Amino acid sequence: MTVKHSFEPIVPGGATILVLGSMPGEASLDQQAYYAHPQNLFWKIPSTLPNAPALESYNDRLSSLEHYQVALWDVLQQCEREGSLDSKIIKSSEKPNNIVELLEQTPSIQKICFNGQKAYQSFKKHLLKKNSEFFEQYELVTLPSTSPANASIPKDVKYEIWLREVWLCRNHDITIHEKILR
Repeated sequence: MTVKHSFEPIVPGGATILVLGSMPGEASLDQQAYYAHPQNLFWKIPSTLPNAPALESYNDRLSSLEHYQVALWDVLQQCEREGSLDSKIIKSSEKPNNIVELLEQTPSIQKICFNGQKAYQSFKKHLLKKNSEFFEQYELVTLPSTSPANASIPKDVKYEIWLREVWLCRNHDITIHEKILR
């Protein structure tokens, strides 16, 4: 079994939302970039917004996080897993990131969004149960995974939910518009 390690958090100044994945997939680990798989919807969703910043390079994508006031990290700091699927993570090998410390250092964050069920399940197991009072101050939202492996939920539904919960939170004057799915 291969031990996988997550990335450092990306926390732009003024971030109000923290998006937590479970553990980066193989494409992301190979490229050392969050949500690097070409079929992952994470970066595609905000690019559908009017006047969205250019998201062509990874640096453009990271810069856009400040515009949207979104921070990124993963629940797990390390785990054993073959391939990219969350279902292949060996539960006994999970070691969480110190999310409590990150949140204490970033008081502007008010909402934590989980990119898929596995991210929330690992968060609940390793962090929420031990720090339930601490997390009462945050809105916790589990979102459908943007991974291409999560094909059970239609793309347009994923777009709608992610736009509402993450990408439009700071832009309340923008209404969710008709999206062209790529």
